[in-house]
Amino acid sequence: MRPMPPVLLIGDVAAPQAAHRLALTRAGFRVRVATSVAQRRLAFAESPPQVVLLDLALPDGSGIDLMQDLLRQRPQTRIIVMSATGSIPQAVEAMRAGAYDFLVRPFDEARLLAAVRSAASPPHRKPARPPDPDPPSPGGLFLGSSEAMGRVYARIRSVAASMATVFITGESGTGKELCARAIHDGSARSSGPLIALNCGAIPPDLLESEVFGHMKGSFTGAISDRPGAAAAADGGTLFLDEICEMDVALQTRLLRFLQTSTVQPVGATRPRKVDVRIICATNRDPLEAVRRGQLREDLYYRLHVVPIHMPPLRDRGTDVIEIAEAALARFSAEENRMFDGLDPAVRALFLRLRWPGNVRQLLNVIRTVVVLNAGGHVTPDMLPPDLVQAGAAATACGPAAVAPPGPDTLVGRTLAEIEQIVIEATIARYGGSVPKAARVLDVSASTLYRKRDAWRGGGP
Repeated sequence: MRPMPPVLLIGDVAAPQAAHRLALTRAGFRVRVATSVAQRRLAFAESPPQVVLLDLALPDGSGIDLMQDLLRQRPQTRIIVMSATGSIPQAVEAMRAGAYDFLVRPFDEARLLAAVRSAASPPHRKPARPPDPDPPSPGGLFLGSSEAMGRVYARIRSVAASMATVFITGESGTGKELCARAIHDGSARSSGPLIALNCGAIPPDLLESEVFGHMKGSFTGAISDRPGAAAAADGGTLFLDEICEMDVALQTRLLRFLQTSTVQPVGATRPRKVDVRIICATNRDPLEAVRRGQLREDLYYRLHVVPIHMPPLRDRGTDVIEIAEAALARFSAEENRMFDGLDPAVRALFLRLRWPGNVRQLLNVIRTVVVLNAGGHVTPDMLPPDLVQAGAAATACGPAAVAPPGPDTLVGRTLAEIEQIVIEATIARYGGSVPKAARVLDVSASTLYRKRDAWRGGGP
């Protein structure tokens, strides 16, 4: 068995320090305790530990300043910061400054040992190779050479190797899930699963079961055991999309999961330990969601450790051409078509458009062109008419608004067709955001997701 590395415990309050030391010693770790400033610096300099447990509430100095000083001396040290509930923002600041993980009191022995064991584990090393100057491109379409995307790539590279929770923001269709995939692929967990869960697409009464699982017979319709997304992501990454749409009652359980790293399926009597990294995303302003009471403040600080903002396509300059050409080549191969590029008029049009649906809208346009045409150069007459009209309107008077369906559009259609037209027009009006459209239409976002899935599958 590999010997446990030494752990340096830095703090001032005797009772919790003694409890932490006892738990770690019983688990096989060699623990040293330092309380005064002189003891801390001397203990670190004499025998630099691999893992440091640092209480941020130091009576004689700043815990964050001390952490940064230790990391300057030995950058490979993994520092786990400990914080009281009221100083969560300080713990988040520490994570951004280089801490490996943070624990918020009160935490149990299992959470402490899980954090220290993770920090004490040797880093996973991939075969040596020359540095890759190109940005990550999961799925082949996470592209762009703009300055805005350059900042995204740099942030992904810096955060991927850590255990820090990542909070991705951006409008619908900007590629938040592809960003999560890039982080996962660049991490030591890349060989593990990436489980994506859209919190807005699942009815609130089923969301708890989807996240934490359930046992057979725990409720009507539970005909077999189901592990849930958190357990399925064990050893990998759990991506929670549209986190601000999660039911507030379930947010309490998610917070508990983040604190303890344990899941307890609905109907189960005993919790299960899992090793999961969390990445979440939203197309809303998370602080506004906190102010409205839609996102718990303590959960926000737990999740909003390393923020990454995905820029809208309209702010990415010629990235739109780069993405369109890559998508054209990919979809042409998939559909066995022979396209050889974009007509200059199409390029000019693409650069002029506002793209309210962002990259997702662009990919849908290219897919439509490839499916409905045999090949050659993509010319304006191959594009959807409403896109060309929007381009003309943008040229004449600035960004085009999405026109609502008028009476002439609706008369003579079935109620089901009218419903689909109105829903799709509302989603388009709000930049492709299903949650925003759902609030305007006064229905749940999960209802709209289910209807759109049924329409794509040929259902009612």
